[in-house]
Amino acid sequence: MITDHEATTVAAPTRVNLAVGGMSCAACANRVERRLNKLDGVTASVNYATGTATVDADASITPERLCAEVVAAGYSAEPATAARPALAGSTSEEAAVIDLRRRLFVALIAFFPLADLSVMFAFIPSARFDGWQVLLTVLALPVVLWSAAPFHRRAFANARHGGASMDTLVSVGVLTATVWSLHTMYLSPARTETPDGVWAAIWSSDSIYLEVAAGIVTFVLAGRYFEARAKRTAGGALRALAALAANEVTVLTRDGREITVPVSELGAGQRFVVRPGETIAADGVVVRGATSLDAGAMTGESVPVEITEGSEVVGGTVSLTGRIVVEATAVGADTALAGMIGLVERAQQGKARMQRVADRVSAVFVPVVFAISACTFAVWLALGGGLDRAGAAGIAVLVVACPCALGLAIPTALMVASGRGAQSGIFIKGHQALEATRDVDVVVFDKTGTVTNGVMRVVGVAASGIEESEVPMLAGAVEAASEHAVAAAITSWARRAGELAQVEAFEALPGLGAHGDVGGRHVLIGRPRLMTERGLPVPAALETAFDRHARMGHTAVYVAVDGTAVAVIAVADTVKDSAAAAISRLHRLGLRTVMLTGDNRYAARSVADEIGVTEVFAELLPQDKVSRITALREEGHRVAMVGDGINDGAALATADLGLAIGAGTDVAIAAADVILVRADLDTVPDAIELAHATLRTIRGNLVWAFGYNVVAIPIAAAGWLNPLVAGAAMAFSSFFVVTNSLRLRRAGQRRERANSASMAL
Repeated sequence: MITDHEATTVAAPTRVNLAVGGMSCAACANRVERRLNKLDGVTASVNYATGTATVDADASITPERLCAEVVAAGYSAEPATAARPALAGSTSEEAAVIDLRRRLFVALIAFFPLADLSVMFAFIPSARFDGWQVLLTVLALPVVLWSAAPFHRRAFANARHGGASMDTLVSVGVLTATVWSLHTMYLSPARTETPDGVWAAIWSSDSIYLEVAAGIVTFVLAGRYFEARAKRTAGGALRALAALAANEVTVLTRDGREITVPVSELGAGQRFVVRPGETIAADGVVVRGATSLDAGAMTGESVPVEITEGSEVVGGTVSLTGRIVVEATAVGADTALAGMIGLVERAQQGKARMQRVADRVSAVFVPVVFAISACTFAVWLALGGGLDRAGAAGIAVLVVACPCALGLAIPTALMVASGRGAQSGIFIKGHQALEATRDVDVVVFDKTGTVTNGVMRVVGVAASGIEESEVPMLAGAVEAASEHAVAAAITSWARRAGELAQVEAFEALPGLGAHGDVGGRHVLIGRPRLMTERGLPVPAALETAFDRHARMGHTAVYVAVDGTAVAVIAVADTVKDSAAAAISRLHRLGLRTVMLTGDNRYAARSVADEIGVTEVFAELLPQDKVSRITALREEGHRVAMVGDGINDGAALATADLGLAIGAGTDVAIAAADVILVRADLDTVPDAIELAHATLRTIRGNLVWAFGYNVVAIPIAAAGWLNPLVAGAAMAFSSFFVVTNSLRLRRAGQRRERANSASMAL
C-alpha cells in the first residue's frame, strides 16, 4: 500500500526527444518504435520524416537507456535539443543528401560503359581482348562496393538484429551477381566462339552480370536521393518557428538599469524592455508605454494591434512604433510560441507515419524472395542441373526481384509531377501530399494574405463640408509622417492623386491617430474615440458612412479640419482577383469550402460573401484553427488547408493536405505539403487535380512493379530466364515505370490551352 507521502514521490512520465540516425525507410522507424515500446513504462512514437523519436517514459528510465535501446536495434541515437528541437539533425540531413548525390554520380559515370562492355563480352566472346576482365572489374567495383555501401551497411545491421528490408534484397542481389560474374570471368573456362543467332547468343552467354549489379545500385540510389531531398525539408516548419523566438532580451532591474541577457535567463515576473522593431521575448502584460504591435504571426490579423498599459502580449510578435515595458507571465516552454511549435511537431508526427507501399510489404517480400531463390538453387541441383545451371536460376530470381521498379515508382512520378507543377506554379513536397488528396472533400482557407492581397488599401471615402477631392491632399500630408499600416495605405492612395503638401507641427497619438498643420489648416485623423476626446462634432452623414464600413469589416478613420469632422476614409485588405473563380472551380469539383481567420467577424463575412464561401469562422487563434480542422477530421472529412502566415503553420501541418502560398512566411511554406509559388488562387484547384493525376500514376506504377514480380519470379525459378534476360526484364520494368510517369507532363495542358485561347480572344 502506498501512503499519501509516498504517493507524492511517484514521478510522472517525462517526455524525451531522441534524434535517431540511420533510418532508411518507414519500416526502420517502426522497428525502432517497437523496440522502445517493449520497455516497461515507455510509450514511443518515431517520426521517420524528421528523424525524431518522441518518448514518454518513467523518470527511472534515462535518456541514455533509451539511446542504448535504439543502438541495440541497429541505429544511432542521441537526446535532441529541448529548446529548439527542430534544429537537431538539419546538418546531418544535408550531409546525407550530399553523400547520396556523390554516390549516384559515381554510379552513373561507371554504369553506362559497364553496361555496354559487359553485355558485349558476355554475348560475343570474340570481342574480348587481353585484360578485359580487369577493365570490367575496375568499372564495377566502385559501384558495387562504394556507391552501394549504404545498402550493404544497413543490410548487415538488419541481419545482426534478425531483420530484413529492401536494402537486404538490394545488397544480396548486387553482391551475388558481382561474385558470380567475377567467378565466371576469372575461374570458368573461356569461350572463344560466338553462336549464330541472337537467341542462341543469349542462352549460351557467359554468366557476366556486372551491368545488372551496377544498374540495381544506380536505379535504387536515384530513388533514395530524391527521397532524401524531400525528407530534408520535413523539419523546416519547426526550424522556421524556432527562428521567430528572440535570442536576447533587455531586462529592467529594480534600480531602473537595462541589462541585455540571453532569453533563456528571463524568468516569470521579471520586467523587460521592447523597443520599436524588436521581437517580444515572452508572453506578458504591458506595464508601461504604448505601441502598435504586429500580431499577425499569432493571430492572423491584417491590421497592427494598438497596445497600451494593461494589454497582454505574446512572444514572437513585433513592436512597431513605441517603447514598452512588459512583465513576463510565461517564459520558455510555457509561451504561446512554444505551444505553436508543439502543435506543428505533433501534427507532423501523425502525418509522417504514412508508409510507402513497398516498405509495408518488405517484411514479407524480402524473406519470400530469398526462400524462393534458395529453393530454386537446391531443386536444380537435386534435378542434376549442375552448379552453373542451379546458380544461374537462383541468381535470376534475385535479379529479377530486385526492387528497381518499386524504388522508382514513387520518386519518378514525383519528379515528373514536380516539373509539371513548377510550370504551373505548384511545388509538391512528397508522397504524403499525394496520398492525402485521395479523399479530400473539404478545403479550408485562411483569409489574410491567402484569399486577400495582404496589403491595406483605401476602399471608400465620404466627405461632408469639403470637396472629396481635397481629402487626399490633407489626409495624405499628415499620414505621410506616420508609420502605421493604415497611414501607409492612405499615403499611397493620396500620392496617386497628386503631390503631397508639407506637414508642420506633426504629432503621432499612439492608439488614437495623428495631427498636424497642412497649408495653414489643422488636420486631425483618427478613431471615433479621438473625436470624442477632443469634443469635435461629427455630421450624421459621416457617422452613417463610418458604421457602414465597420459592418463590412473595413478599418475607418475620421478626418477633421480646423475642429470639425469633414471626411471618413475606409481602408481594407482587398480580395484577390482569382479568389472567386478558384472557389467556384473547387465547388464544381464537389469540394466543400470553409474560411478560418483571426480577423474580426465583419471583415471575414464580407470577404466570404464576395468570393462565395458560405462557412466562416472568425477571430480565431492558431490553436483554434487547429481545433476546427481537427473537428472536421473527426467528423470523417479529409481536409486541405490553404494558408500563408506564421499563424497558419500548425493548421497546415494538422490538415490532411497543407497548401501554402509561396509568397507567405517560411513557417507556412515549411509546414505545408504543397507550395503554391504564384499568389493566383487558381493554383489551388490546379494542385489538387495534379496531385490526383500523380497519385493515379503512382498506383499504376506500383501495380505494374508488383505484378511484374508475381509473374517474373516463377519464370526465373523455372529456369526459363537467363540472368542476363532477367536483368533486361528488370530494366524494362523500370523503363515502363519511367515512361508511365512521363505521361504526367501532359497533365492540365488541355485546360491551359483553353485558358490561353480565351485570353487571346
